[in-house]
Amino acid sequence: MSLKSKKKVDFNSTNDPFAQREAEKYENPIPSRELIIQLLEHLGKPLLRKEIIASFELVTEEQLEALRRRLRAMERDGQLLFNREQRYCLVNNKDLIVGRIIGHADGFGFIRPDDGSEDLFLSPREMNPLLHNDRAMVRIVGIDKKGRRECAVVEILERNTHQIVGRLYQEDGFTYVVPDNKNISQTVLLQKDGVGGATQGQIVVAEIVEQPTKLHQPIGRIIEVLGDHLAPGMEIEMAIRTHELPHNWPSDVAAEIASLTPEVPEAAKQGREDIRHLPLVTIDGEDARDFDDAVYCKKTPKGWKLLVAIADVSHYVMANTALDNEAKNRSTSVYFPENVIPMLPEILSNGLCSLNPHVDRLCMVCELVIDAEGNVIRSRFYEAVMNSHARLTYNDVAELLPSAAAPNVAKVAQLTERYRPVIPHVLELYALFKMMRKQRELRGAMDFDTQETRIIFGQNRKIETIVPVVRNDAHKLIEEFMITANSAAARYLNGKKMPKLLRIHEGPNADKLFNLKKFLGGLGLILGGGNQPTPLDYMALIESIKDRQDAHLIQTVLLRSMSQAVYSPDSKGHFGLALEAYAHFTSPIRRYPDLLVHRAIRHTLQGKKAESFIYGIPDMVILGEHCSANERRADDATRDVVSWLKCEYMMDKIGEEFSGIISAVTSFGFFVELAEIYVEGLVHISHLGQDYFNFDPITYQLKGERTNTVYRLGDSVQVRVARVDLDEKKMDFDLVLKNESTAPKTIAKFKKKRRKK
Repeated sequence: MSLKSKKKVDFNSTNDPFAQREAEKYENPIPSRELIIQLLEHLGKPLLRKEIIASFELVTEEQLEALRRRLRAMERDGQLLFNREQRYCLVNNKDLIVGRIIGHADGFGFIRPDDGSEDLFLSPREMNPLLHNDRAMVRIVGIDKKGRRECAVVEILERNTHQIVGRLYQEDGFTYVVPDNKNISQTVLLQKDGVGGATQGQIVVAEIVEQPTKLHQPIGRIIEVLGDHLAPGMEIEMAIRTHELPHNWPSDVAAEIASLTPEVPEAAKQGREDIRHLPLVTIDGEDARDFDDAVYCKKTPKGWKLLVAIADVSHYVMANTALDNEAKNRSTSVYFPENVIPMLPEILSNGLCSLNPHVDRLCMVCELVIDAEGNVIRSRFYEAVMNSHARLTYNDVAELLPSAAAPNVAKVAQLTERYRPVIPHVLELYALFKMMRKQRELRGAMDFDTQETRIIFGQNRKIETIVPVVRNDAHKLIEEFMITANSAAARYLNGKKMPKLLRIHEGPNADKLFNLKKFLGGLGLILGGGNQPTPLDYMALIESIKDRQDAHLIQTVLLRSMSQAVYSPDSKGHFGLALEAYAHFTSPIRRYPDLLVHRAIRHTLQGKKAESFIYGIPDMVILGEHCSANERRADDATRDVVSWLKCEYMMDKIGEEFSGIISAVTSFGFFVELAEIYVEGLVHISHLGQDYFNFDPITYQLKGERTNTVYRLGDSVQVRVARVDLDEKKMDFDLVLKNESTAPKTIAKFKKKRRKK
């Protein structure tokens, strides 16, 4: 049978099982990814693009261009391979692996497979044509000397580094840029006419005009000069460009929001439930500028009714608009110290979509009926118009709660007078929180005692001090209500069988669990649950060690045994929160997955079926990977900025001594977090004295062969600041022996303080 006759029998695009979804998404729909894969599977051989076109009888220019883009996207996502004969073929997942490249400063790298399996090693030779964050297809070629699975590159699927930020150097007739991103080991050689007005040592942005190959390094040209190395705010400018964070609003976005006004139009309030009379309040930090959520509850004969009202971003950000495309491109707001790159323009993030006090706002409400024991009995979602009755802060609310340890009487009186109408409702929220907290503990939701910090700036954006963030009952109250609403959203969409993005968090895999149990065994501890421990088993262990001096160490190891949370349509539950289903619903101003959840809920509220939703499961898979990657990108950028600022803060402290705690142990030394300063530096193994130290990755310790001296995670040490490198964003410490230290003995005081926190 000819290709053409086969096509007419089996693969006419009108027989596409996903035709309705495609029609919802595209004005001129084309065959779905699933149908293209079916065609290649049925014919059992690679096809030219023109053969695929003929199979589906595509004729218009719009259809041909849309198919080209779809095939390219399927290549990028590892579903298809475009071979040297210019034919498309299916990827044999048993032999070929697709993933994202992770570069290393020493020239080698790894590929992180899309299927979540263990990272694979790439030698420096294989890394030559690659840059950090590229996507590639590889095949396993063997095991290296360290027992790692080694692979070779089959195809580079996607280039994701298009510009590089770094310092300009000129020597021996060459001009090049050394990347600030230490995941990129290659320097960028500049074209002769590509230097512009930049001078030696300046921070520049270089556009890559030729990607690296096996034979030569990347070639670029300067497109922007950021300025001198130590200019105030330079660390943020560098992070934005190093991680290619979108930070300027495209002109088409500006055009779309030009008609928006600060007030909600009356027409937009029609057809919604009116809850403006209810005393909903927002509770946030003192420096918050956008308010996603407001809460209210009332006592009922059998328990409580809780309302969690969330800004209705989906009313303003319509799918497939320029505004939506930019929000998806950003995926998340990026928070730097005293600076933010928002996901949405300010008129939305701080205006129409912010639940500011005493103004009407559109919202999506999660209404929860809760029994007297704190169990959620049922929930419903609806669109509403609300008016926040007060903007409260965590610290103010904490002063008003019965749990306040030492309330400031004058401040309480002032707050009582200012917020008198809403205080009874706040106290009722607290009564509900206490009951829900008991249920949280019963199910085993984890509550690790981690330490967050806040940077306080002085003049010219120089750090004055770094202070711990104290998490009070007001923080916990809002967190509990948000978790409850997020969980209800996941259950609701599961019940409606809607395509959706869930927030999944898996427990420890077999290897991590084995290492964890071996570590605990060395301390005489046992994690219950056998080969499948539950969150309750984790929390039981945490409770049993809370009075131990090494409790912080054990908590750190327990945290590291678990997987990183990601976005996915797979219903795998949230291990850390001990929930079978969990979504992100409560922050659509700053997270794109929350906006997708709102759209799915609105779709059902309009009486529409899951099959007609604009997104299908394959779309959610791609969006989940995209949002997870951009979340990591934002975290990396923030970490870079904080590391740079802390290094700058420590530059005038070289030679000073500090007490600290070992926060990480590696084969080349250990990292120490300084007491009451909260900065981290490395004590290199070569500075540990006249001994040979062996690293045990399971017990997180270095042990001397001759002296039996042991340095392990959580140990208290005295160190001296030896070197601060702003370019590397790193600090080196020297270990101070007890008999040579002249610094105050604050280790015991520090450990006691950490345990209290």
